[in-house]
Amino acid sequence: MTGVPARADAVVVGGGVMGASTAFHLRRLGLRDVVLLERDVLASGSTSKSAGGIRAQFADELNVRIALRSLEEFERFAELTGVDIAFRQHGYLFLLDKPEDVAAFRVALALQQSLGVPSRELTPAEASEVVPQLALDGVLAATYCPRDGYVTPEAVVQGYASASGATVLQSCALTGVEVRGGRIAAVETAHGKIATDTVVCCAGMWSKEVAAFAGAVLPVEGEARSMWFTPQDGGLPDRLPLTIDFSSGFYFHREGPGLAFGGRERALEDVAEAAARRLPVLAELPVQSSWWGWYDVSPDWNALVGELAEPSRFLYATGFSGHGFQQAPAVGEHLAELVTGREPTLDLSALSVERFEQGAARPETFVV
Repeated sequence: MTGVPARADAVVVGGGVMGASTAFHLRRLGLRDVVLLERDVLASGSTSKSAGGIRAQFADELNVRIALRSLEEFERFAELTGVDIAFRQHGYLFLLDKPEDVAAFRVALALQQSLGVPSRELTPAEASEVVPQLALDGVLAATYCPRDGYVTPEAVVQGYASASGATVLQSCALTGVEVRGGRIAAVETAHGKIATDTVVCCAGMWSKEVAAFAGAVLPVEGEARSMWFTPQDGGLPDRLPLTIDFSSGFYFHREGPGLAFGGRERALEDVAEAAARRLPVLAELPVQSSWWGWYDVSPDWNALVGELAEPSRFLYATGFSGHGFQQAPAVGEHLAELVTGREPTLDLSALSVERFEQGAARPETFVV
């Protein structure tokens, strides 16, 4: 790279799914001069390390609404961008072995169903019909939604970015934000200055650093999560839902010819105990590769979305605590609406960072 544009109507910081979605939606709303800034290459951060899961099974009504809006876009992704994201709409299956979790999920199911989500409770026997290889000792109930599923994360980013028409600057790190009189005037990058009055921070766990450049605070911390891949499928069904043992956090889904799996622990030996208990066949399969990435975690494990009061025109979407990938369509649309002054499709004001100062934390309890 030899240089950067002298100016832009908006600079989106972070070339993962959230930044790419925002750039795409800015173009759809008529903003032509957009720069998408990525310090490495597109989708090289948390997006490429994610499971690619998409679900509407949440406890927070706002997250259910975000999920439904996002699902609509994922289902039309090829039509909108020309890119096939291999959306395997095989469902999410949650396995519940604690009475308090069963109670919480039943309350959430009622909420989800009232909003049009086709989720339902299953008995352990019904869950076994969906995934016969499961060992369901101690499982009290399960929930399932056939509209949920999983996609190829990198394809989503490439689809959004290519259809956005944005100037995509890769290997171009943000090094500063110039603020004058409480307003953004420019951004500094490793390859030069770009004059702009609008910055959209979609930098995941690095959002705290981006905000600091503008003299602001976004309370986001990184939490590392690992995944593993086996090239064999152990005879599991072709239409395999993304299956989660909720109390342990162990989960698995199809990945090409084999399976990808993970959990809340970083070490394979720690995940293996829950894996062997719930999916015994997995203990017989070879592990070919592994990878790890970051959850961008907020204090209440729910998203931070909005616009700072000062400096003005500093917008942000971060702190998703593991569900940012699947919420990128709706949140990217929301950010673009804020930038362009449109009436928001969804009212996400409850997710602003100011909620912590106001004592209005909004915990999302269905976090894997």
